[in-house]
Amino acid sequence: MSQQLAQMIDHTLLKADAKKADIMKLAEEAKEHKFASVCVNPTWVKTAAEILTDTPEVKVCTVIGFPLGATTSEVKAFETKNAIENGADEVDMVINIGALKEQNDGLVENDIKAVVEAARGKALVKVIIETSLLTDEEKETACKLAVKAGADYVKTSTGFSTGGASKEDIALMRKVVGPSIGVKASGGIKSLEDAETMINAGASRIGASSGVMIMKGLTSDSSY
Repeated sequence: MSQQLAQMIDHTLLKADAKKADIMKLAEEAKEHKFASVCVNPTWVKTAAEILTDTPEVKVCTVIGFPLGATTSEVKAFETKNAIENGADEVDMVINIGALKEQNDGLVENDIKAVVEAARGKALVKVIIETSLLTDEEKETACKLAVKAGADYVKTSTGFSTGGASKEDIALMRKVVGPSIGVKASGGIKSLEDAETMINAGASRIGASSGVMIMKGLTSDSSY
């Protein structure tokens, strides 16, 4: 179970003050534990990719339109292409949350689709819907639009808003997207118990800065 769990964790460091030494440590920890990926800001993609060259099973994940989702679709598409050129295997993009709340579903779908098309055949796309800012109805709509736009995963949170993942949101998201689309729980997952709760609710990937602590059965004080 421990190795199976490790292969579901995106080992994450998205803090603004992260230094190269921190990214190197993150990547080495991911190698040691054989995590699914390291998730880093775009400026660190090339560094992480270089460290993980000899460990192809550990992917490089980055974030797009992060953390607000309020950049234009064209910028998100460019950011995606640039990240892939630098070595990203997976991209976690933030939806246009304001557009969703205005029920501008066409804009939200096309925004996601711009990233999906930029990544097609080159990187997985996970769609961050920022559940803490949404009603259940909006969460359902966001998940449906992500599936319609061709995304590979839906994801709960950036970890930088007003709340993180909950088992209730994971269950709702899994119900909406069905068995063929991934569901990533992120934000506030600090312990093995937290991770197992999310997996039992339907998560197929865990985003956490506490990956090492989770694998050791300890509890972290990290917020992401």
